[in-house]
Amino acid sequence: MGYNIKDVFYLSTSTDIAASTSNGGSAQLDLSAYIDPIARGRTKGTGLAIYKVHWIVSQAANGEPIDDAETGTFRAGVLAGAGFGDLATGALTATSAGFQATNSLLVSEYDWYGPKSMVANANTPVSMMNETLIPSTEVPYVVVRDNVCMVYEVGDHFQTKHTLSVRIECAQITLDQATLNQLLRTQTV
Repeated sequence: MGYNIKDVFYLSTSTDIAASTSNGGSAQLDLSAYIDPIARGRTKGTGLAIYKVHWIVSQAANGEPIDDAETGTFRAGVLAGAGFGDLATGALTATSAGFQATNSLLVSEYDWYGPKSMVANANTPVSMMNETLIPSTEVPYVVVRDNVCMVYEVGDHFQTKHTLSVRIECAQITLDQATLNQLLRTQTV
């Protein structure tokens, strides 16, 4: 199976980032229906190949655009097998180490800057979103754990509540025993 219209499907989740709150939060996607990390006889193990990750930040759950006076900033990512569950803003405090390129569980990551935060800082990227790590259609990130977590860390407090959502383009793929064992070793917390 590969990156084609027949095999690729979407999974998505969202969470609210509370106003005037520090630290981070998460939303977990259960992947147990798509992954079987055990090869049985002639049956090979199954993993979930993640090809693309799409992010949206909106001022409300219905997709309202961000107000131009927003000063909040955050970093967000998708982590394989993190198992944090669904945590409200402020409940997750030590996520910074998870956002390093050296973290083998990090599938995708990006930084987001409110419009007004960019005016005050000439070094901030021109766009409100700066993707720093992404999977690809040629070399997908293959998950062999039963969950992925969308995790975020607030940098500067938000003026109002915002909704962060993610859509993941993925496909189930079969894995030989050697590849499966390697992935199981690297995807440990």
